[in-house]
Amino acid sequence: MEERRAFGWAARDTSGFLSPFSFNLRKMGSEDVVLKVLYCGVDHTDLHQMRNEIHSTNYPLVLGHEIVGEVVELGSEVKKFRVGDIVGVGCIVGSCGECLYCQSNMEQYCPKTIFTINDTYKDGSLTRGGFSSAMVVHQRFVVRIPQKLAPEQAAPLLCAGVTAYSPLKQFMGSNRVVRGGILGLGGVGHLGVIIAKAMGHHVTVISSSNKKREEALEILGADAFIVSSNEAEMEGAASSLDYILDTVPALHPLHSYLSLLKVDGKLIIVAAVPQPLQFDAVDIILGKRSISGSFIGSMEETQEILEFWADKDLTTMIEIVKLDYANKAFERMEKNDVRFRFVVDVAGSNLE
Repeated sequence: MEERRAFGWAARDTSGFLSPFSFNLRKMGSEDVVLKVLYCGVDHTDLHQMRNEIHSTNYPLVLGHEIVGEVVELGSEVKKFRVGDIVGVGCIVGSCGECLYCQSNMEQYCPKTIFTINDTYKDGSLTRGGFSSAMVVHQRFVVRIPQKLAPEQAAPLLCAGVTAYSPLKQFMGSNRVVRGGILGLGGVGHLGVIIAKAMGHHVTVISSSNKKREEALEILGADAFIVSSNEAEMEGAASSLDYILDTVPALHPLHSYLSLLKVDGKLIIVAAVPQPLQFDAVDIILGKRSISGSFIGSMEETQEILEFWADKDLTTMIEIVKLDYANKAFERMEKNDVRFRFVVDVAGSNLE
């Protein structure tokens, strides 16, 4: 079969500057789906990856792991999808398929997980993300976009959305009001607020400044807002929360946030902070508090968040840009100058 050529934008070095790049797609297998990329979300992890701040980056690096596309070709054994279907691809495109985690719908924890960007397929070819014209993906790692959900709205749910949804699922179905905190109000944080509210939680947003108070309370519908540098507000909220979803992707102290948790409360870290985080053991021992992590979500949970979003008629707050604006988008994202997620209109961009 003749190799397929794809066009996209890639980072060439640790400067992270993106420019046009062409490459060959991997060969299609019997269980693969070929999709034309329509939209792709912009995630903070992309910023770390392109600067070689986490993992070890292989350049040229084609970013993008919140991908929505249209199926244009199917392998002979693909039964889940049809040509013309609108589908999504998130953070992973492969796993061993045989380990306990893969067999338990937790394939994101498989030790042989293949990531959508900056990784290597079993055939030795490099993975390339959604800042490109097309992709070839195994059907197991493709999800269906609900018909009532606009494709650009779906994109942020494929990483940021499921990253918040997966750990918050454990609090669903409670017979009492769950009081949750969302630390940070960026791409993941704003979706965490929307998801937690849709689950019926009492939601407190915790932010480093007062700048986002109105957005949190008036636009996203949070019930309370705390400025972490305001001692009076922090003391007033002490021991009030069942959980805190920590979405801050930069170095920050954990001590003051742990004090907000009730006895048995949970601090759940979901952001890939490139430096070690620190806490005092006494803060968790005396309150029987726990610190845990959660990594994106399973393929099953990714489909669930899409259906959850569509069923509850929720809206992602996005700014749509073309690929030639990507460098500026990353600059703005680093300054928190986006409300609340950039989505690249890949199909509408000039890729060559």
